[in-house]
Amino acid sequence: MNTFAYRDGHYFAENVAVRQIADVVGTPFYCYSRAAIEARYDAIAGALKEFDALVCYAVKANSNQALIGLLAARGAGADVVSEGEMRRALAAGIPASKIVYSGVAKTVREIEFALQQDIRQFNVESEQELRVISAAAVRLNRIAHVAFRINPNVDAGTHEKISTGKAENKFGIAIEYARRAYDEARALPGIEVRGVDLHIGSQIMNLAPFEAAFSRIAELVEDLRRAGHTISTIDLGGGLGINYDRQNDKAPGIDDYAKIVRKTVGHLDCRIIVEPGRWLVGNAGVLVSSVIYTKTNGATKFLIIDAAMNDFLRPSMYNAYHSIVGEQQTDAAQVLYDIVGPVCETGDTFARKRQLPEQDAGDLVVIEGAGAYGSVMASTYNTRPLIPEVMVDGDEFRVIRQRPDYDSMIALDIPWDAAG
Repeated sequence: MNTFAYRDGHYFAENVAVRQIADVVGTPFYCYSRAAIEARYDAIAGALKEFDALVCYAVKANSNQALIGLLAARGAGADVVSEGEMRRALAAGIPASKIVYSGVAKTVREIEFALQQDIRQFNVESEQELRVISAAAVRLNRIAHVAFRINPNVDAGTHEKISTGKAENKFGIAIEYARRAYDEARALPGIEVRGVDLHIGSQIMNLAPFEAAFSRIAELVEDLRRAGHTISTIDLGGGLGINYDRQNDKAPGIDDYAKIVRKTVGHLDCRIIVEPGRWLVGNAGVLVSSVIYTKTNGATKFLIIDAAMNDFLRPSMYNAYHSIVGEQQTDAAQVLYDIVGPVCETGDTFARKRQLPEQDAGDLVVIEGAGAYGSVMASTYNTRPLIPEVMVDGDEFRVIRQRPDYDSMIALDIPWDAAG
């Protein structure tokens, strides 16, 4: 489904022109499509229906309550990595019985909060963490349902900063030590083992790493069962890539992914959990910005826009490619621009040598594929307010996060005299 497209020469989100939204809320802003989010959830839930799969949305991708609530109404669970994300998921209507808690550094406070909510399971990252969970469960007279996150030492072939399944990554328990961890879990009070978990990385554009990792996990499950362990759940994590480049990216299809699941773990009669984040919301959102100035330094033409690296960090942090288009389809001459923001960093660059119709001050540009790891990674660097988020539903739109004013931002600080 392509819910962002040109119509009558203007860029639309569903049936709303982004220019119409910009006139109301100002720029920059994030814009999400309700139809796109719901269609993606239905697609993955349908593809994995035969496994009775629980689709746990990775809240870290975009934690806006409106998005989580849409997915909750569809039947989604949540994959969270902090107490804050857990509270967001609960507040948005996801029951604790559908929440899995991942993350390498769960604190005692966070573990106790999760136990009090009686979440579905902890994805345990180390034997030391297991002992802390056990002690907390005993103190609170609770049972902690756990799965160990297994590091299968599989290279997902993705950016080094989002690779999580290789031996040198900080995540999970090395697969060769898994048996020892499960044996210890069986002996600890307050612990009930439910299954195994893995997550090998993000933005994976090739199904081969999934097949290799899932096959290793299947062998581990069979080994654990032979040793008397009950394994009823396999959490396959997330990581399935999306198309950021309209022309060149070729993300794997969800039906092909389901075939890999069937081939590798389908015979184990386990409940399957998957944790998509980017795959659900990445291409369901765009960032809309206004041109402030254009200028030329030597041979380089700059398009200076009012969005900045503090609003959208991915290009600066990961050298990530995003399609960038003008709000209007015109027959103006094509120009090669370096598209940059106003922050006082050379790294505040969204693209280099990108071809667009010639732009003028006040024109709108649209950065596509910004629904995941956009708003959640934003900051107020340079004392720039966080930007609004808007949800489009058919021919209507609604602001789902307001732009704060400067007074409220500054009021968060406590002057030295007042602090004394």
